Amino acid sequence: MRDKATSFDIAHLAGVSQSTVSRALRNSPLVNKETREKVQAIAAELNYKVDKNASNLRRQQSGTLALLLFEDPTSDDSLINPFFLSMLGSITKASAKAGYDLLVSFQNLNDDWHAEYEDSNKADGIILLGYGDYVDYRDKLAKLEEQQTHFVRWGAHDVDHPGVSIGSNNIQGGFDITQHMINQGRTTFAFIGGADKHCPEFMDRYIGFSQALQEAGLVHNPVMQIEAISTEDSGYQATCSLLAAGLPFDALVCASDLIAMGAMRALRDNNISIPQQVAVAGYDNIPISSFANPALTTVQQNTKLAGEILVESLIQLINGSRVEQYLMPVDLVIRHSCGHVAQS
Repeated sequence: MRDKATSFDIAHLAGVSQSTVSRALRNSPLVNKETREKVQAIAAELNYKVDKNASNLRRQQSGTLALLLFEDPTSDDSLINPFFLSMLGSITKASAKAGYDLLVSFQNLNDDWHAEYEDSNKADGIILLGYGDYVDYRDKLAKLEEQQTHFVRWGAHDVDHPGVSIGSNNIQGGFDITQHMINQGRTTFAFIGGADKHCPEFMDRYIGFSQALQEAGLVHNPVMQIEAISTEDSGYQATCSLLAAGLPFDALVCASDLIAMGAMRALRDNNISIPQQVAVAGYDNIPISSFANPALTTVQQNTKLAGEILVESLIQLINGSRVEQYLMPVDLVIRHSCGHVAQS
């Protein structure tokens, strides 16, 4: 053994590839726990240390990742969708574990936004959270790909949109939450949220919603789908429009928790009790959903895993590896707004 151990030495002793050693030393979730612990134990025994500066110099990299958030309409001055806040923490931790600094900023959607990061050596790659209108976003992603910028994005899988996307199974989430409400005895449903290509995550949730109704033999009136963006105000206005139409419903499925918050306020303002008269469900399980009155039934997306996979996928792209799209499972969080509370 040479005086100074290398990652190839660790790979030989661990019986894995050198790339697996690199991922294991970064605590990558793509390497199983047993292998990570084995590699890390051997590295500690050999007193192996990653020379970050030397590695960056060899690869002409900055050792920095850029996290760019879309400016969402919010009720406060943050302009950050609260769903992304927990993911932000996970991305920060995953970047640090991988030995990268993290540059956080808002997306600058001018013609030269790609040149401000990787092309100017500010960052080795970009993580994109949020997008606004998905149709308009396509051209921005195409420019990034044309510049050969390393980037990954959180969002729906769409063959028409360039780049690698990490997302969750929104069709399954929409199906599961609707099926739960059907099992609770609800028969007449409305859906609040976009259901077209401009917002494919909402559209997938609507597809799952419709599939659950069809499977249960329930008829869905398209008039009972009301457009809304992911804000409380939009959810409030959409629900008021729904009530004004005068069509009865006893279940309201919302494409996000923020929409659901506004919907519940509109129902209360119209003296409609939740869940006795109308059950309400959201999507995202943002922190405030558990403090709503009543506490909101919703769909949980694994933001911790999402942050880890976004970082790991971007690093793989930076290192020249092939990266596949990743679709995460979702879980139901059952609370009072649907009339049933999960047993602890």
